[in-house]
Amino acid sequence: MGKINEIKALTKTPYVNLFYIGGTNKLGGEVNYYVASRAKRKEQLKLVTRKNKADGVIIYSLYGEEQDKVVLVKQFRYSIDDYIYEFPAGLVDGDEDFHDAAIRELKEETGLLLTPIQVDESYERPYYTTIGMSDEACATVYGYASGEVSANYLEEDEEIQVIIADKDEVRRILKEENVAIMCSYHLMYFLASEEAFGFVKK
Repeated sequence: MGKINEIKALTKTPYVNLFYIGGTNKLGGEVNYYVASRAKRKEQLKLVTRKNKADGVIIYSLYGEEQDKVVLVKQFRYSIDDYIYEFPAGLVDGDEDFHDAAIRELKEETGLLLTPIQVDESYERPYYTTIGMSDEACATVYGYASGEVSANYLEEDEEIQVIIADKDEVRRILKEENVAIMCSYHLMYFLASEEAFGFVKK
């Protein structure tokens, strides 16, 4: 098993930071590794705390009288210099409960009101997003969205278009568009299932 010998913070920004990890591999060879993290200090890294706390939340919400449409966002991302389809999502603030964060983030990104449903913990607990380069983990909140779409709550650097997609549009998106992987798997299930939340309901 590899061993970590040294941790250094290389940046200090509000939302994401880069850390150097120095160590040895299973054969005793030198390892130089870099980890992007939502942690502001090395003491907050998950490799130090050994706690998988939700850094962010992803919101899988259905919309419409028949609840047969899914709420997506088409968002510009600098990392690819392009737009990508995602679920509404955002960071959990401090000790905020991630269910509360989901309600807040859906309102901010779409103007819609989220009514979460109760699901088994195994479906909503934090899972790691891109473990090869980051210790970020996101929880998923499932629920129903209502109200009118609005851009009134967006921050000035957010470029987001709200998409209320039925199954035909979801099929097109999966075939033709950039899609975040955490969103894509749920959309595949949305297409295949008669009851979209059947797999998570208690």
